[in-house]
Amino acid sequence: MKKHVLLIEDETDLGNMVLQYLTLCNFAVSLAPDATVALQQATEQHFDIALIDVNLPGMDGFSLARQLQLLQPELPFLFLTARNQKQDRLTGLQLGADDYIVKPFDAEELVLRMNNIIRRSGKAPDAPAEDKLIAIGHTTYNKDTYILQAPDEDDIQLTAREHDLLLYFFRHPNKVLNRDDILAAVWGSNDYVLRRSLDVFVSRFRKYFAKNPLVEIKNVYGVGFLFHIRQQRENPISN
Repeated sequence: MKKHVLLIEDETDLGNMVLQYLTLCNFAVSLAPDATVALQQATEQHFDIALIDVNLPGMDGFSLARQLQLLQPELPFLFLTARNQKQDRLTGLQLGADDYIVKPFDAEELVLRMNNIIRRSGKAPDAPAEDKLIAIGHTTYNKDTYILQAPDEDDIQLTAREHDLLLYFFRHPNKVLNRDDILAAVWGSNDYVLRRSLDVFVSRFRKYFAKNPLVEIKNVYGVGFLFHIRQQRENPISN
């Protein structure tokens, strides 16, 4: 089955060129020239990935990404932009973007990045129901819905990137994890901006587990992090 792409690009020529190339690469593509059209399409159809231009008329790409996350929480997305400023990249990654590609870009590289993101965010549809839940203390994580739950607390809807990082931590409990290994496994890359983004995600996770006495994420100076689980019960994790 073809993967369905939501492409949001207000430059007509560029949008049509990317649409045609992705179609040739066996993607199904819906092209939206602005945020209004994109949000309408997202209410009517399921998408496997979104490519979002940052400089859109009206609502910008960052604001649009926030709205898309509400409509399709599991939707991975990457930003397309002519801007290459560090703060823009940080903003995009902090929103949970899976990647950030600067115009002009190579179409073949774009497709490679898209395929990597889709592969990382994919779920096994026939997984047994019990394997979809991870429980640590009073906290439960549903891998299908990307929802983190705890009694007497509001549910937390994770982004696709948070999901990938949290599963990586779950798979490597009580071990010192090297920053470079984390970035390579979850982001597929390693640079200064991604390192900063990793710190932001870890800070979020500490808040998410703040009331769970069994979970602690420790900094290991000069190396990375340790996802410490006290009295962990056996809980196999599968993709």
